[in-house]
Amino acid sequence: MAETVVSRVERGRLAQHGGDLAAARNLFPGAPLPWIDLSTGINPRPYPIGTITPDGVARLPGLDALAGLEAAAAEAYGARDVAQVVAAPGTQALIQWLPRLRPARRVGILGFTYGEHQRAWGAAGAEVVTVGDVDALATVDVAVVVNPNNPDGRLVAPEQLRMLAATLSARGGLLVIDEAFMDVVQPDMSLIPTLPDLGALVLRSFGKTYGLGGLRLGFVVASDDLARQIRTALGPWAVSGPAIEVGTRALCDTAWLAGETLHLSRASRRLDDLLASAGCDIVGGTPLFRLARSPDAPAIFEHLARHGILCRPFAHRPDWLRFGLCDGEAAWTRLSDALTKR
Repeated sequence: MAETVVSRVERGRLAQHGGDLAAARNLFPGAPLPWIDLSTGINPRPYPIGTITPDGVARLPGLDALAGLEAAAAEAYGARDVAQVVAAPGTQALIQWLPRLRPARRVGILGFTYGEHQRAWGAAGAEVVTVGDVDALATVDVAVVVNPNNPDGRLVAPEQLRMLAATLSARGGLLVIDEAFMDVVQPDMSLIPTLPDLGALVLRSFGKTYGLGGLRLGFVVASDDLARQIRTALGPWAVSGPAIEVGTRALCDTAWLAGETLHLSRASRRLDDLLASAGCDIVGGTPLFRLARSPDAPAIFEHLARHGILCRPFAHRPDWLRFGLCDGEAAWTRLSDALTKR
């Protein structure tokens, strides 16, 4: 029974992205409610958004407000020049745009990683290869590195990335660094503060760390010329008024980020302990998610789903499961109880 259900999951949306509770409900209609969604890497404790002004919803966003958001992002991420920072309606939109702005014949991706990079470049007609070593990216037109990596948390040192960017730039190539989960990892691992003038750009997600994925906000940090090109491609009013207000407020709230980073670190260690007690090996992760390995992963996935707890399976790695963090003691207790009852 487990293999039948999991194979259906792997053919469906649950194996591509987390957060699809509708698909989970369809597959497991008898699961208790409410579902606990551990299938994403989004902070379950969202930033307190406060009040959104009436103008933030009723009026088109002004250029001054957008400039304030990008200045806040530049300060938060350590960018050398605010002109290099471009706000967008989520990093996924930027991933979709890049193949149109920088057409490439051959794209190399440091894998195994977030699948949308491969899908976007492949849809644009590029030959996409997945490699297991950074040095193997030196001969492609565009190289993509997710850092820290999703789902295993692998980190590549910025010095190594700068060397790769220089190699690619000398051949007219481009290095794309996806730092979606960098907010809660060592700050000195980001490429942004020493971003090369040519040959590299960095994507930063807002919604994951701040628990506001539905706000749809992300940033790209790039050379002046490439930043202007991306800004032009996105067009006017690409970012909504509420996203500008909330994003500016949150990025300036350094005290909240410091406190939340500490909480996430403690919560991820708690999750490690629960998974290890259930017989899983911890492969890695970030403070926002953990990757576990078990030969019984398909059965664990189904068992948890039948208890109304959704984690993330992987079609190409059936022994892997990714877990986000629980929100509140009731959720932690349900997860612990379900794992104990296996």
